Amino acid sequence: MNDVLWQPTADHSMLHARAQVLAQVREFFAERGVLEVDTPVLSHFGVSDPHIDSIPAEFTPSGAKQGQAMYLMSSPEYAMKRLLAAGSGCIYQIAKAFRNGEAGSRHSPEFTLLEWYRVAYDLPQLMEEVAQLLSLLLAPRLPDLQWQFWTYQQAFEEILGVDPMLLSAAQLPSLARQHIDIAMPDDTPRDTWLDLLMSHCLEPALPEACFIYNYPASQAALARVKKDSAGHAVARRFEVYVQGLELANGYHELTDAQEQAQRFAQDNETRGELDKTPMAVDQRLVHALQEGMPDCAGVAMGLERVLMLANGKKDIAQVLAFDFNRA
Repeated sequence: MNDVLWQPTADHSMLHARAQVLAQVREFFAERGVLEVDTPVLSHFGVSDPHIDSIPAEFTPSGAKQGQAMYLMSSPEYAMKRLLAAGSGCIYQIAKAFRNGEAGSRHSPEFTLLEWYRVAYDLPQLMEEVAQLLSLLLAPRLPDLQWQFWTYQQAFEEILGVDPMLLSAAQLPSLARQHIDIAMPDDTPRDTWLDLLMSHCLEPALPEACFIYNYPASQAALARVKKDSAGHAVARRFEVYVQGLELANGYHELTDAQEQAQRFAQDNETRGELDKTPMAVDQRLVHALQEGMPDCAGVAMGLERVLMLANGKKDIAQVLAFDFNRA
């Protein structure tokens, strides 16, 4: 029997659909004067985020007896921020990204990220631009999307009837077990319980096209933290969902070098608690922030997921020329 693994997983119509989306993205940003850039896929530093695992690589110079440890980038974020600090102005990139352990109907260890940064934008301005681009890309199958903008707090109150900002760590296990059949120790970190409630209960019940913003400060990642109208410390970041599928993650970007270094250190502490290997801190990003990165907002969007929604596909393999198993 012939081995079929040489064949593509996407059909010809999907190859054309992908090409059209890439052309639309480039036209969208050209009309707005946003510069397309290209940064390295191979880096001397991985990412410290406890929830993302970089894929290691090794470069061995010709004739050398030992190679250099390197990583395939999980996002072009660090390099793009260095460009911003060097005065690039508004930029975007269509980049290959790599994440270890992520494979399934919605995940691939190698995928395509559209990432862009808008100088002098705040979170509402960037959310509006994301909505404009997604409305364009999803129009063939989902015309006239009606966008909703909910705070993280509002989402929990609307769907579960609870205020996540007031829930204690002791209350979360029993709440989660009311809705999810899961066995985890009560001392599981608070944010893990919140993430489970978000993925299992909130995401399937969100409006068809919905932005969630103002996450708990403990989930800030690389976003700024500020007080909301009720006095709660919140992360100025958002995620956008269409038909329950997460498509993009955006931030009002942190520009404080000292705070960034502290967050890198906290990431590694959390990695240790999760029995994950600590990651060397990317001092090049810290130094770039010390030089001065402009006030900006940035977002990363998974293009394969956009293609899945725009073409009614249920498996990411259907929108990849060759999925992970046929690479």
